[in-house]
Amino acid sequence: MTRQPEASFHMTPEEFRRRGHEAVDWVASYMERLEDFPVRSQVEPGQVRAGLPEHPPRQGEPFDAVMADLERVLLPGITHWQHPSFFAYFNANASGPSILGELLSAGLGVQGMLWSTSPACTELETLVMDWLLELLDLPRAFHSSGAGGGVIQDTASSATLCALLTAREQASGWTAHREGTPRELTVYCSTQTHSSVEKAVRVAGMGTDRLRLVGTDADLAMDPQALRTAIQDDLAAGLRPCCVIATVGTTSTTAVDPLRGIGEICQEHGVWLHVDGAHGGTAALLPELRWIHDGLDLADSYCFNPHKWMFVNFDCDAFWVRDRAALVRTLSVLPEYLRNEATTSGQVIDYRDWHVPLGRRFRALKLWMVLRHYGAEGLRHHIREHLRLAAWLEAQVVAHPDFLLAAPRTMNLLCFRHRRGDAVNQAIMDLLNASGAMFLTHTKVQDRLVLRLCIGGTHTQQRHVEQAWALIQQAALELPDAG
Repeated sequence: MTRQPEASFHMTPEEFRRRGHEAVDWVASYMERLEDFPVRSQVEPGQVRAGLPEHPPRQGEPFDAVMADLERVLLPGITHWQHPSFFAYFNANASGPSILGELLSAGLGVQGMLWSTSPACTELETLVMDWLLELLDLPRAFHSSGAGGGVIQDTASSATLCALLTAREQASGWTAHREGTPRELTVYCSTQTHSSVEKAVRVAGMGTDRLRLVGTDADLAMDPQALRTAIQDDLAAGLRPCCVIATVGTTSTTAVDPLRGIGEICQEHGVWLHVDGAHGGTAALLPELRWIHDGLDLADSYCFNPHKWMFVNFDCDAFWVRDRAALVRTLSVLPEYLRNEATTSGQVIDYRDWHVPLGRRFRALKLWMVLRHYGAEGLRHHIREHLRLAAWLEAQVVAHPDFLLAAPRTMNLLCFRHRRGDAVNQAIMDLLNASGAMFLTHTKVQDRLVLRLCIGGTHTQQRHVEQAWALIQQAALELPDAG
C-alpha cells in the first residue's frame, strides 16, 4: 500500500529562506525610511484593532497578506523608538548586530533554563557578563571566577526584585520563603528612585508602609545623612532595616547617588545594598565617567540595561551579585523532573536559579554580537558623541534668555524649562509631540513641570539635535502671548 504524505501546514525551509530574506529586507528598508515617519504614533484609541478582522482566520493566509497588514495597519500604530528624533523617556536602542542576534536566537529556539538544556547558552552568558564587568571596570567581586557572578535579566525591575528578595531572605535568617515576610523589615530608596522599587516591595510582600523614601540633596541625589537618620529611627522603633536601593542615573534627572557614603552606612548596619544603573551604567564604558561607580565595591548587587544606551535591543538587563550562593538559595526550587547529572555535579551554572522565571531566552547571543561588532572603542565613540551633543544642547539652553536648566546634567539627559511656567512647558511638549517631528517627555523637579530630552538614539546625529532645539524655540514663540 502506498503511504500518503502527511499533511503539514508548516513553513518549509525553502519558503522560510525566501520569506526570511523579505523580512530582513523590510527591516533594512524600515531603518532607511525611519525619518519619514512621525516619531510618535498618530492613531486614535481603537484604530489599530478596528483595521483588523475581529475573528481569527480559519485558513492560513499568504505571507504577502500578513506583511501588507503590517505596513497598512500596524505601522501607523507604532511609536518609532529607533527614530533619530526620539528624545523621550530613555532610549531602547536597537542596532544591526543586535537584531541579527535576536533573529539567530529565535531560529535556534533555545530554552536555556539549565546548563544541560544548551551549554552554549549558559557559558556564553557567563562569558559576556564577565566581558561587561571588564569593559565597565566593575568590582572584581562580581566576576564569575569568584563567589559572585552575573546573569541577564529581562529588565532592571526584575533585577531589583531579585535583589530585594535575597535581602529579605538574608535579613529573616532564610525563613521568609517558608514563613512569610516579617513585618519588621524595612527598605530604603530616595524620593527620585524608579517606581519599580515600590512594585518590588509589593511583590515581595513587604508592604509599601515599610518603604522609606529618603530625602535628596540640591542635585537630587540621595542624602546619606538622611538615610542614616531613617535607619536609626527604624531601629529605635524595633524595626529591622533590610535593603537600600541606590541609583546611578535616576529616571527624572540622571542624578547619581553617592554610593560610597551610602555603602558605608549599609555595611555599618548589615543592610543589603543594591545599585540600579539601568540607563546610566553604560556611561562607565568611558574611563572619564567611571566616577559614577565610586563606592560600588561596597554593593551587594548591581544592574544596568544594555538595552537602553548600548545598542542591544530590548530586553537585556545585566545583573551581578557579590554572593551568588545567596541569590541561588533564595530562588532555587528543584523538582525531580529538572534533576540531571550536570546539575548534581555542582560544576555548572543553572541560570534558572538566578531569577523568577524558570524559562529563559538566549539573550546573551545578541549582546555577544554587539560587543564583537562594535568593540570597546566603537561603543565608546558613540557614547562620547551622544554626550557631546547633550553638552551642545545644554550650552544653547543656558545661553537662551527664555529657557533655563532645571537640574544639573550628568550624562546625556537634559532637563530644562521655559521661564513662563508649567502651562507653557506642557503646551510646548504637547505641540511638538502632536506634530510628529520629535518626541519629548516631562518630569517634575521641585514641583515644577520640566522637559526631558535624552540624546542616545542609535541613529541620532547633530542635525537632529539642532532641529529639535529649533522646533522647541519655535513652539514657544507660537504659543498665545509668547514673546
